[in-house]
This record gives sequence, structure tokens and C-alpha cells, in this order.
Amino acid sequence: METARDVLRVLAERYAFGDLEALTTGGNGPVAPLCAFGQRVLDLDAEDFGMPEEAGEVPRDLLDRARASRMPQTAKERPRGALASLRPAYRLLLEVIDIRWRRREMAPLVAAVHIAAEYAPMLAWEPVLGHAGDPALIGRSVTGPGSRFGVPVEPGSERDCDHTRPERSACERTLRVANEPGPGWRAYLDRQHSQVARALGDCAARCRTPCSVMSRMDAGVRADLTARCRLAADFADSALVRLRHAAPVGHGFGVPSPEEVQTAWARARASLRHHPLGEQAFKNDAADGYPLPGLPGLFSAIGATELAPDDLLQEVSRRLLTALA
Repeated sequence: METARDVLRVLAERYAFGDLEALTTGGNGPVAPLCAFGQRVLDLDAEDFGMPEEAGEVPRDLLDRARASRMPQTAKERPRGALASLRPAYRLLLEVIDIRWRRREMAPLVAAVHIAAEYAPMLAWEPVLGHAGDPALIGRSVTGPGSRFGVPVEPGSERDCDHTRPERSACERTLRVANEPGPGWRAYLDRQHSQVARALGDCAARCRTPCSVMSRMDAGVRADLTARCRLAADFADSALVRLRHAAPVGHGFGVPSPEEVQTAWARARASLRHHPLGEQAFKNDAADGYPLPGLPGLFSAIGATELAPDDLLQEVSRRLLTALA
């Protein structure tokens, strides 16, 4: 390294946005705002993507791309971000996982994988619902005659619905939360929206007595959705996702090594290949160049659309390098 500027450029290339911001605090120009924005996206701080105070400091095109993965913080907020579609969020997750791997940061990598597993059933349902479980819209697809979605279970009829009590509570809440004020809406997103995703996955993949949530569909649509939700459920139960319980974001204090992550993913891939959609999911895994080979193909198979890693953070890095020049 010949100069301090060379150090700053290396930090930008390594996506070390927080360190770069700390070293450039007090300077004028776009570097500090871009660093703060990039670190927020890398940390998957989705509720704060595209904060109003960033307007005018961060280029509008970058803000708009980040907002596509944002969870709306009020029931009426527009655009709907990740409630309209989870596809931008999964592309961003793939980019973040890739970057965390290259930086050898396994704890946040495992946390990102866990987030992907939690919402994978909703990604599978998106082509059927036409949105990503938006509480303002979901009622038309899951309520009506013969539906047990969000309906209190009568004593003695618990076996009629395979949802757990937390899932039932979350399903009931999602049908009315669109009329609640901001604090209630945000509490629902924090604690129950992922439960709704899991409940929908159970409806398609595990329910022993399907109600009209499933029976209203055409046979072909239903079979396809069931296969993709079963793949999502198998991924959530895989060795890779279970690593979360060995990381600080789980119940212990250990952090898996890169070798442990690779081993867990190899075991998960071997198991997931036996799924009916396994061949489709992993057909390009040997040549996709991804650090966890086949993960983009797996998400694509679950979501029934092509999902490749985003380049939003790469673009932030490029613009920082330009500003530093």
C-alpha cells in the first residue's frame, strides 16, 4: 500500500463499508452516505432501506433498488417492497451470502441463510397469490367457505388443522393487521409474518386434511405448489440451516468455520437432490461459480423463476471507488 487512499480503495473493494465510513467521517462528498447505505444493505437492515434522510445523498437508483427489498413500516406505505415480491430480496440475499463468504464472515452468512429458509414458503406461494403474503391482499386467497386459515379451532377439532398455535395466531392476525396503526403493524412483521410463511408452507406441503385454501386450486397448480413448498420445507430442515444453532445468532456461542459450512451444504445438497425438484434445482450447480454451489438454483426452483445474485452492493463498491478516485 503506497498511500492512505490505496487503503480506502481496498476497503471499498472488500465491501468494508463501516470501516471505510469511519476513516472518512467529516469529509464532504458522497463517500460517507454511500458507506452508511452500503453497510445497512449488507447487514440486511431491511426496515431502514432507503430511509428518507438518505434522499439527496444516495443516488435515487440505488435507493429504489434497496426499497424493493424493504418491509413497509406502515400498513398503507407505498410501494409495498418485499410484500409485493420477495424475488428482489432473494437476489439480494444471494449477493450478501456471496460477500460474507468471501469476507469469511460465517455468522452473518448463516443468519442470511436462516432468513432465506424462514421465508422460502412465501417465495413458493408468490406465483399463486400474486404477491408475497401482503396482509392487505391475502384474505381473498385464503378465506371463504371451507377455509380454516386464521379460524379459531373449536375444542375437540384440533386435528382438523395441522397449524401450531403460534401459526394459527399469526394467520388470524394477518387477516386484520392491515387496519392497525404503525406499532401494531411493525410488531406483526417482527414476530408473526414469518409464522404466516411457515403456516402457508404447511398448508401446501404437510397438511393431512386440506381445507379450501388448497382445494380451491386447479390440480396442476396445487401439485406444483406442493412440490415447491416441500422443497422449501426440506431446505429449512437441512444441515446448512441447522448451523444457525451453533452460531451467536442461535443458542450457543460458537461460529461455524468455512469448512463446516461447506460440509453442511454438501450434506444438504445430497439430501435435497432426492426431492422431485432436486434435478431442476441443482442442474447447474457444478458451473454456477457460487460459493455454495446450487443455492441460486434451489431458490429459483422454490420460487418458480430465475433468481441470480444481485449486484447492488457491487454497484455501491464501484461508485465508492469512483468517488475515491
